[in-house]
Order: sequence, then structure tokens, then C-alpha cells
Amino acid sequence: MITDLSSEATEFGQQALRAFEAAGGDDLVQRAEADPATRGALTDGVLAELGAWDLDPRDDTDSLEAAAALCRSAGYWALPYPVAERLARPADADGLVVVSEVRPAAAIRGVDGTWATVTLDGRRSTVAGLRGTDPAFVAELELAPTDHDGGADDIALALVLPCWTLLGMLDRALDLTVAHVQSRHQFGQPLSGFQSVQFQLTDGEVERAGLEVLAKHALWSVDRRNTDAVEDALALRLAALEAAEVVFRVTHQLHGAVGFCDETTLSWLSRYSQPLRRLPFGLSATRDALTRRVGRTGLRGLFSGETVS
Repeated sequence: MITDLSSEATEFGQQALRAFEAAGGDDLVQRAEADPATRGALTDGVLAELGAWDLDPRDDTDSLEAAAALCRSAGYWALPYPVAERLARPADADGLVVVSEVRPAAAIRGVDGTWATVTLDGRRSTVAGLRGTDPAFVAELELAPTDHDGGADDIALALVLPCWTLLGMLDRALDLTVAHVQSRHQFGQPLSGFQSVQFQLTDGEVERAGLEVLAKHALWSVDRRNTDAVEDALALRLAALEAAEVVFRVTHQLHGAVGFCDETTLSWLSRYSQPLRRLPFGLSATRDALTRRVGRTGLRGLFSGETVS
């Protein structure tokens, strides 16, 4: 089992990072929040230039890996656009989101197109209307049922790609915090020189690195269309939510009060991680959904006693 992204996908992700920075970087999300109607216009050009919508992650391994790398780069800059949700699109819609059966919602306000939804039990619907004015582009969804159900491929892909976006946000949160503690001095030395600071950063990095490994495994499971790809996707989401709690707690603590001010990039990053962490369900509901699906059998993997090729 090879879970590392190809060199081409990794390079594509690096190109996307540079392109998003050149297009406005951190200013993009601030401008989009000020005028959500411009959300698409701010990012459509750079995404089209990158060839984002030419990717076919459902049917092509290279495209799937490139899509994951693109989502991670979008998360790094808190790109104000549902890149993962658009890349997970089925043939009959412009985007796909997994939703809860109770008060379905998604961060798709201000993005034109036909949106499809799917629940964990495979029920597909089409978004017929939006309600709400959440500053993070979240809207409650009015759904119209469709004649066909979604499959495991729909659910797994639409769960996994947003986790890659959240992984990119954790990358950035730690990068920002390392730079912060290296530039701030106390008692004649940089904050990074204190053991307590080093321990906290290590805790955050361990969570982030572990999430990266699981993200690669879940992507491999989606690509192979494993029978338990949805379970792997839910396990990834659970790990992503747990890692986000640790990383953002550590990074906010080390930034201090300034980390909650809009003058600080971490504040924007943390705020726009919330829809990914709350929707379609939070930590407890994700844990419950995973437990119900795996029952007493547990998750398959390298140490399950089965041969993995």
C-alpha cells in the first residue's frame, strides 16, 4: 500500500499555494466576508487557471491526488471558496456536500451552481434554497429529494476532501505560531526557547502529522473503492476534528489575546475552520456515526490481520 502523494500532485499543490498567494493570499477571505456576493469572482479566475475543474477525482487516481493537494493549499490560505465540495461533484451537479438529517447546512452561500447533498445513509437531494447570513458563508439548506440515492463513493469522497482542506489550515496555524514565538522575546530570549512552548508546539505537530498520515490512507481507500471507504472517511474526520481542537488550542494559547483579534491571521484561519469542524456534524456526532457503522468489528488496516495491497 503506497499512500504518499505522487510528485506531480505535490508539485501541483505547491503551484496552487503560490497562485493563491499571488491572487491576494490572506486578503481574499477578508474581502469575501465584507461582500459575500464577490466570493466566486475573487477565486474563480485563479482556480480556472490552475485547471481545478479539469480534475476528475472520481475516476482518475492522479486527479484524486491532485485534488487533495489543491484542497490542502486552499485550506492553508483559508481560501473563501468550497473547493473540496466542488471537486466532489457528481455528474448531475456542480458540487456535493454531506449533510446532517437534522437542519442540513453547508458553507456554500454566495456560490452559484447546482448543489447536491447526501446523508450518511445515502439519501441524495438537491439544494432548492438557502437561509441565513452566517459570516462564514454557512447557510441552512432547503432540500428537494431526488429519484436516486447516493453511493458509498459519493459519501466517502465528500467527507475526505474537506479533511484535506482542514489539514491545510492546521499546517498554516502551526507555521504562523512558530514564526510568532520565534519573533517574540521574553526575559532576554525568544519564546521558542522555553521548554513549555516547545512542548506545546510538539503536541500540535504530533496531531497534525498523525492527521496527515490518516488523510493519505483515507484517500487511498477512496481511490481503491474499498468496501469500508466510508468508515475510513469517518475515522479521518474524527481524527481531523480531534487534531483541530489541539492545534487551535495550542496556537491560540501561544499567540495570547492577540490571536483572537482580526489583525492576526490566526483569528481568520480559526474562524473559517469552524464550518469544516461543525458541519455536517461535530466531534461527538462523528464519533457516534463511526461507532454505529463499525460496530464490534472495528476498522480494517495494516494491523487488522488482513492483507492490504
